[in-house]
Amino acid sequence: MKKNIAVVPIVLLGVMLGACASQSPDTHTSRDSLDWAGVYTGTIPAASGPGINVTLTLISGNNSDFRYTLRYEYIGEPNGVFTADGTFAWNKAGNTITLDTAPKDFPAQYQVGENKLIQLDMRGKQITGDLADMYILTKQR
Repeated sequence: MKKNIAVVPIVLLGVMLGACASQSPDTHTSRDSLDWAGVYTGTIPAASGPGINVTLTLISGNNSDFRYTLRYEYIGEPNGVFTADGTFAWNKAGNTITLDTAPKDFPAQYQVGENKLIQLDMRGKQITGDLADMYILTKQR
């Protein structure tokens, strides 16, 4: 009788460990879980003026055909409009995109969140400090 009582905890421990081991890893990513395609806008800081109006449109194609159009408009600058279009790629984690043909002096990476894009710095790092909230583009449609 005592042998049977000792076996029960061992069996329960084995069942609990087996249940933990069979859980699948979390595969939810911005790419797979969010409705990220659409038009994003915002006004980011500019070193030489009141700001830059940014419009970034992300287009979801078939399979891995992801396209974008980008428009930068320096507020108050008569010749301050720059545009680019091309394709973008997702990082392995599925939470950041890189624009393939962004102008050389413009950041090309954005972290994708729910109804927003967070512009990353030139090294692909999140911008911190007092102006960090100004580098967020909001989804319009």
